[in-house]
Amino acid sequence: MRILKVEPGAAPYEKELQNDLHSVQAEVGDGLFQLVYLGNGVMLCCNEEGKLNGMHPNRWLEDDIICGPFFLVGDDGKGEFISLTDEQVAEYQERFREPVQFTGGEAQLKPQMDFFSMQEEM
Repeated sequence: MRILKVEPGAAPYEKELQNDLHSVQAEVGDGLFQLVYLGNGVMLCCNEEGKLNGMHPNRWLEDDIICGPFFLVGDDGKGEFISLTDEQVAEYQERFREPVQFTGGEAQLKPQMDFFSMQEEM
C-alpha cells in the first residue's frame, strides 16, 4: 500500500508498505504503535512509546509532539489500512514538508502519565 513516511529532520516521502503487523511496527521503530485519526480518510501511525524510548522529536501535531518516525496511511472507514490517494499525499506532504527544529526544552517532550483514583463515598 502507498504511505507517506515522515522521519525526524527530513521531508516526507512516498513509500510502499506491506499491510502486516511486522511491516507496520518496523516503520515506526518496532514495538507498540498508535493510530491517530486525522480526518479525510487519513490515519497517522506512530510509535506509542516514542517519548518514553527517547526517540528524536519529529513534528508538532496539534498541541503535542510526535517523537520518532511516523507514517500516514489511508483509512477505509472500517479501521483497515488502504493506500493514500494522490490528493492525500499532496495535502500531507505540504503539511509536514518542513522539518521542525526543537530546543529540547519543550514541555510536550516530557513523558506524562495521568493517574485517576476513585474514592468510595461513605
